[in-house]
Amino acid sequence: MGSTQSPPVTFNSINPKVLKCEYAVRGEIVSHAQRLQQELQTKPDCYPFDEILYCNIGNPQSLGQLPVTFFREVLALCDHPSILDKSETHALFSSDAIARARQILDLIPGRATGAYSHSQGIKGLRDAIAAGITARDGFPANADDIFLTDGASPAVHMMMQLLIRSEKDGILCPIPQYPLYSASIALHGGSLVPYYLDEAAGWGLEVSEVKKQLEDARSKGIAVRAIVVINPGNPTGQVLAEGNQREIVEFCKKESLVLLADEVYQENIYVENKKFNSFKKIARSMGCGEKDLSLVSFQSVSKGYYGECGKRGGYMEVTGFGADVREQIYKLASVNLCSNISGQILASLVMNPPKVGYESYESFTAEKNGILSSLARRAKALEDAFNSLEGVTCNKAEGAMYLFPRLHLPRKAIEAAKAVNAAPDAFYARRLLDATGIVVVPGSGFGQVPGTWHFRCTILPQENKIPAIITRLKAFHESFMGEFCD
Repeated sequence: MGSTQSPPVTFNSINPKVLKCEYAVRGEIVSHAQRLQQELQTKPDCYPFDEILYCNIGNPQSLGQLPVTFFREVLALCDHPSILDKSETHALFSSDAIARARQILDLIPGRATGAYSHSQGIKGLRDAIAAGITARDGFPANADDIFLTDGASPAVHMMMQLLIRSEKDGILCPIPQYPLYSASIALHGGSLVPYYLDEAAGWGLEVSEVKKQLEDARSKGIAVRAIVVINPGNPTGQVLAEGNQREIVEFCKKESLVLLADEVYQENIYVENKKFNSFKKIARSMGCGEKDLSLVSFQSVSKGYYGECGKRGGYMEVTGFGADVREQIYKLASVNLCSNISGQILASLVMNPPKVGYESYESFTAEKNGILSSLARRAKALEDAFNSLEGVTCNKAEGAMYLFPRLHLPRKAIEAAKAVNAAPDAFYARRLLDATGIVVVPGSGFGQVPGTWHFRCTILPQENKIPAIITRLKAFHESFMGEFCD
């Protein structure tokens, strides 16, 4: 007999927090791009382009960036230790990669990269990361403060789980922001408290704006627990000045806020007048100790010059929390058993690359500098191209992997978008994709000042493809502006 019962799970019966959660970086535009890509495989001549160029996500190796040789040599040897003693290995691998692999395997219980580790990560690898942080900042770091995670994203989710008790708990987030933050706040049932970056001042972070939004949220009964600061910025590409960071530290101390410092682009600096300073370094240089500031710093192997997104490695450094709270963070880490071991190894290598005098040093340095200098050239070429377009303005990419140009769209384009129930920047991005195969993310997926429109574009396509992308983009934009000319 046929059943008339409704299915056990329907759209209307799933967790409403999931429905509220959005993640534009892999959203509707990307789904459409993937459909186009499948069509191109079966009918190569069906569109006016022969490939989809994914400029929507910071995924360097998917766009042709090669992995760093030293890191991959060490990983290969750790995963297949039986070849360490073979004579051929010394002809294929550098001596310092072999030595590092032996050293790392000695840190792993049973020398087994396929076994679970301690929930915070392998102790010896956390020691190595703490040593790398100490060398970077000039202030001591402790392995017990390090939690190794599958990229930075699970660490962010872990902290949101810890901090958010109900919708009455708020997290201050920059607008524009990386949508991981809005998505994780929604999933864990909290309230996003926006503070707007100043586009006219190169996406500057004004503490007066943060203070205003904090007071407004508190007046509505929201208990603001933490502030997210992304430095270098995503999607905006700005690098914070040291004085600005000091203001933020003072503000967090005064207002008793946890500082969640997203520092995953710390290697990606493209201007000579700026440099990366970790918030921990700034806080310690101001005399702020464990009792003065609760600080969580996030790092990932997915970004930088390494771009190892698929290896899912990263960590958070947790300081300024009591032992009882730390116990609860450890419990959250334990629920996931541990992060993957390849990612743990990579995180330790990223924070301790080859040093002067080692066999790999020169080739490693050439690879690193080659990637970073090429990214700087690509950023400049795309920035200049955007600023040459009618009705487009684009701030300089000081760091990270993105540009966030502003679209000053004609009234007719905004009305055409409204007619198909789309945000104007999403309408533009969809038309750009259909005409050129270029995938960008509408600014409405990151948040923006109401009435302004943007899109995020990565600087990651290989350098020899940038001229063709610019040519396609210019031709499309001229056609689009001509079609919707007021």
